[in-house]
Parts: sequence; structure tokens; C-alpha cells
Amino acid sequence: MTTSENLEREAFENAPGPGAQRPHTLKVGAVGLLGVLFMAVANAAPITAMTGNVPIALGYGNGIGAPAGYLVATVVLTLFTVGFVSMARYITTAGAFYGFVTHGLGQVWGMATGALATMAYVVFEGSLIGIFAYFANDALDRWTGVDVNWLLLALIGIVVIGVFGYYDINIAAAVLGVTLVAEVVLLSALSFSVLFSGGGPDGLLPEAVNPANAFSGLPAGGGLGLAIDGKAIAAGSAAIGLFFAFWSWVGYETTAVYGEESRNPKRIVPRATLIAVVGLGLFYTFVSWMMIAGNGKAQAIEKANTDSIGLWVNLAEQKLGGSFVGDIYLFLIVVGSFACGLAFHNAASRYLYAIGREVPLTKNSLGRTHGTHHTPHVASIVQSIITVVLTLAFYLLTTNGSDPLRGAYFYEYGLLAILGTMAILIVQAITSLAVIWYFHVKKVQPGNVLTTGIIPGIGGLGMVYVVWLLLSNIDFAGGAAAGSPFFKAIPWLVIVTFLGGLVGVLVLKSRNRPVYDAIGRTVFEETHERV
Repeated sequence: MTTSENLEREAFENAPGPGAQRPHTLKVGAVGLLGVLFMAVANAAPITAMTGNVPIALGYGNGIGAPAGYLVATVVLTLFTVGFVSMARYITTAGAFYGFVTHGLGQVWGMATGALATMAYVVFEGSLIGIFAYFANDALDRWTGVDVNWLLLALIGIVVIGVFGYYDINIAAAVLGVTLVAEVVLLSALSFSVLFSGGGPDGLLPEAVNPANAFSGLPAGGGLGLAIDGKAIAAGSAAIGLFFAFWSWVGYETTAVYGEESRNPKRIVPRATLIAVVGLGLFYTFVSWMMIAGNGKAQAIEKANTDSIGLWVNLAEQKLGGSFVGDIYLFLIVVGSFACGLAFHNAASRYLYAIGREVPLTKNSLGRTHGTHHTPHVASIVQSIITVVLTLAFYLLTTNGSDPLRGAYFYEYGLLAILGTMAILIVQAITSLAVIWYFHVKKVQPGNVLTTGIIPGIGGLGMVYVVWLLLSNIDFAGGAAAGSPFFKAIPWLVIVTFLGGLVGVLVLKSRNRPVYDAIGRTVFEETHERV
């Protein structure tokens, strides 16, 4: 029996009894299926994903085929998820990807992948703080006529999120749950109002969900001779449309991050993950389709290039009852982006905690939990500090950074989204390989050739394809921020992070073999008892 298999067996044999709470562990049994599902779907943030990403896909990517891009992403992500949840049925850890890859491919790949996943979730909070500040600035300006500095709004958001992250996770779950329900109700009402009215000036536009159109870029002038300030609307790239479709899901897989805190992770995590990926996919496809149909081809493409928020708010006012509904929409995109930032904060804190409790230099700091709340409070504080630094950097170093559209939206939101999504897609591809290795090469658990072999393999190849699309269209993806040094450094930041994790774990292997052997092995087998 290998060392890793001995460690897995010892973890099970030495596990405390049901309901026991180890020191410096997360709060066992804190959340149920709905709580995990709410936090994971809030990570994906439906109203933020739709309002922030669909206009980019529509105006700069695959045009009218943007909903088809969401349909394609649904298929690829579902294939990946089948293997992901197969792993989750046997391994419960706050490290999620980090823990899964370690069990499948070993400590070296696990730590390198963990470094990449941690970096991704750490910067995702910064990305969402950017769009939160942009939405809040726009809403306050529309309501009061006051142009509040977006940096101030961003810092307020970071502080409040930090407070939620410090205390009991149930508080965060409740906030996210209420927000999510309101988002889904509003977007559903808007979409069905368009459907029942037969669409806009061009009808329901069934070609918008033809999968073939997901791979066709927006033609110059939108194919309709559209122009802005006398210049024809530039052609788009299908790769950008697909990329921002995948970005809209990032966070749904964090169901596994809350495994240690859920009441029955062996059942809750797989169910919540599959519900999240399929439910979000169908919802995103339908909502983006109805928005385009409601506006009509010409207006949808034109507004995507000039008034991305108005693309949604104006339609909501038209279909659901005037300016009052528009105000509700504005309020929810502000609260929704905040909730999304909170969800990513929680996920990032748990990644930092999961790695911190196993690395000697950080075991007594990042690897600590609060004595009362059993939250990763130190990791939460560190995550907040990192987000403050990122936000200040984008504000101070961006040309005309005080402009919320440029500093908060194009730079902090857009560039950190590209960086994090590139990293997380690579992590997902490696995780797919780890699933196959765990079940069919190491044969730690019995696997099914289809669900733990072929399907994860296809899903992993899909992730690799999307990364290749992004890299081959990287200059286009940056949009208004393509000329910045940070944008040019994105691929290198991903490579350096991965190699840094690789070098670090190899050094640890040579200097402290017992700690190396324990990497990624902090799994909670006693969760078999939580039924």
C-alpha cells in the first residue's frame, strides 16, 4: 500500500466521532443543501453575470449567438461536473480542487494546482469589488445625481464583506440566499414577460440558441450596418463570447469548498453542484436569449457597445412597469455583485486556510479558525487585505483610474476576471485528469468507465479548448485595457503561480518529507457519519 493510501486509511480510522469538533477546524454541520447551493450559485451571481458579461459577449464576441455560447458552456461544464462530483463523494475538504488533485495525481501536482486555484479565487473578489463599485456608482448617480468616487464605494464593500467573512458562515448564507432569490425572481419575470409578449421587433430570434452560432463572431457593423459616432461597430470574436460565458459560471464548483461545514457532504456537495451547473446553464441561456429578443437585434448590439446597464434596465422598465422596476434592478445588481464578492471571499478564505493548515510556515496563522465561530478568520483578514491592495493598485496606477467605467469595470473587473478564469479553467482541466487517475489508474475507489473516465476526459479537453481560444485572442479579450502592462502579464502570472507552487512543494519534499506526505490529505472521513 502506498504512503498516500496509508494516510487516507489513517484519516478514516483516527477520525473523531459524530458531532465532534476538532480545534482549529471549520464548523461541522453549519449549512445544509440550500445553504451550500445558495453560496455556490451566489458565487456565479446570476444578475451580475448577466448584466456584466452578456453585453461583452453580445457586443464584442459572438453577437446574437451569445445565448448559444451559454448553451455550449452548459454542456462542457456538465461533463466536467460529472467527474468532479464523483470525487466529492469520497473526499471532503475545504481545499476542493487542491485536495482532489492531490488525491488523484499526487502532492506535487496538488500543491501547484492549489496555488493556481487559490490565486484565482483571491483575485476574483477583487474583480467583483470592481464591478460592485461600478454598479454602485452608476446607481447612485442615476438616483441622486451625485458621482461618488468608486474607490470609496469599493473600500466600503471590502470592509463589509470582511465583517461577514469573519463571523458565522450562516450569516453569509442567509444574506446570499435572500439576494439570490430576489435576483432570480426579477430576471425570470423579465424573461417570461418577453416570451409571453412574443419578443421584440424581431420576434423571439430562435437563431440565438442555435449552437452553431456560438462559434461565429459578430460581423462588422453587427451585420446590420450599425455605427457609433460615424464608425461601424467593430467585428467581434466568438472566442470572447465563449470565454465570458464560461466566466459566468466560475464559482459554482465552490460547493465542494463548503464540504467540511455541510451537514452531509457526501450527498449535499454532489447534488448541489449538479443542480448549480445545470440550473445556471438553462437559466443563463434563457435569460440572455430573452434579453436579446426583447431588445431586438439592432438595439441589443448597439446598447451592448454603448450602455450595457441600460440594455437590461430599460428593458425591465418597458416590460415590467416603469422606472420603479428599473430602480429595483439597479439595486439588485449592486447587492448582487456585493453578494458575489462575499461568496468569492468565503471561497478564497477557505482555500488559503486549506493550504495554510498544511504548510509549516503558515500552520499557526492561516491554518487557524476562530474559537467561537469556527470560521477561517485569519485567512479572511488576509484575503481582505489583498483585495484592498489590488483595488488601490488599479485605482492609482490606471490612467484616469477615477473614471469608474475605466478603472473599476474595464481594468479591475475585466483584467482580474481574465486572469482568474484562465487559471481556474486550467485547474478544472487538471482536476478532470485527476479524477481519471484516482479511479482508473490508482484505483483508490471503484469507478465507472463512463462517469469517471470518458465524460471527465471530454470535459477536460473542453476546458483546454477554451483556454486555447482565450490565448489565441488575448489582445482582443483585453478590450480597452489591452495596452496595460498588467494585461500583458496575465499569462505570465498564471505560469509563475503554477511554477511557484511546483518549486515550493519540491523544496518541501526535500526538507520535510512528513509534511510533504500530508499535503492535501486533510480530509474529513467522519462525514460518512453525518447522515
